[in-house]
Amino acid sequence: MSTTEKNPQEVRCAAAEHVGPTVITPREVPLGGPRAMTVRRTLPHRERSLIGPWCFVDHFGPDDVAASGGMAVPRHPHTGLATVTLLFEGRIEHRDSTDFANTVRPGEVNLMIAGRGVSHSEFSTADTRTLHGVQLWYALPESERHGDPGSQHHVAPLVEVPGGAVRTYLGELAEATAAGDAADAVATGTAPSPIDTRTTALAAEVLLPTAGRLLLPVDPTFEHGVLVDAGTVHVATRTETTGDGAPREDEPVDLQPDDLVHLPVGASHLVLEAGAEPARLILIGGPPFEEEIVMWWNFVGRSHEEIAAFREQWQHEIAADDAPSGPPAFPATVPPRSDRFGPFPSDTPAPLPAPALPHARLRPRRQPRGSRS
Repeated sequence: MSTTEKNPQEVRCAAAEHVGPTVITPREVPLGGPRAMTVRRTLPHRERSLIGPWCFVDHFGPDDVAASGGMAVPRHPHTGLATVTLLFEGRIEHRDSTDFANTVRPGEVNLMIAGRGVSHSEFSTADTRTLHGVQLWYALPESERHGDPGSQHHVAPLVEVPGGAVRTYLGELAEATAAGDAADAVATGTAPSPIDTRTTALAAEVLLPTAGRLLLPVDPTFEHGVLVDAGTVHVATRTETTGDGAPREDEPVDLQPDDLVHLPVGASHLVLEAGAEPARLILIGGPPFEEEIVMWWNFVGRSHEEIAAFREQWQHEIAADDAPSGPPAFPATVPPRSDRFGPFPSDTPAPLPAPALPHARLRPRRQPRGSRS
């Protein structure tokens, strides 16, 4: 998915830790003209730029494709990030400049790693009546951001566990148990994802029945985010204590559909409890991202100069009206390439030109660091 806002705002991001959970409510962002889809965006947000490496969360649908036209995003570029597409309803045709093309269906994951640069298109299929899902981006660390682009696809099995069901798209969840009042049920393993993320990242779907309560072990070195797709959910964290003391369980946070909660490092388990109707959640996570990034339009870089050069090269490669006469001069932090965004079939809609850069200089944001209580 592309950020198709006419005037995309600069996003200056760095890792941050806050005491306790932070609930983020979405803002609506139209993806184009008056009949285009509208998404509910929770990341990036003024309260939170990153959750682990995750820097972008769009939640869409259930969307009546007959009314909105569905997803129709022509070829557009990305750098320095990976995109993750997850669907609950409908189908999307993906095609990219690595010569990878496929159809994404519910229960499947498409991961596209942009690395040094890639371009792709996304269109809902002609037989899709309702489109519903999420698209996520995570930032690549310095060691991976100039690597080769590539795409992967995985059909993730739904694993029944005591208290619900889990589908692991990226990374691994070791086990899950029903969270009872007296004792926890016997652990049931979940299937790890075979996807190579190139950096540590977790993404999973969790289904809870009405009033279902699930105890989910998580990596205490990770930040986590829980996005509610359907139902109302109480989310609490459980922390192991030293010595013989009982685990500490924090007060739950009440989440409504479309809410995203950030949970700081330190939790050994998440306690997820559905309300009066079944619930569906997307869980994301990863170690705190220790590098500053600048994110603008579809690019992730480290400086204004990098973003400006990425934009110029895209305009040059697609022969846009304001394209420079030759390839741009990149700062020393970016290895030059004449074909950064790759070849693309000619029998496709015209590519999206980049919007104009803002007049102000793009600068990394330094966020204060704290500690978990």
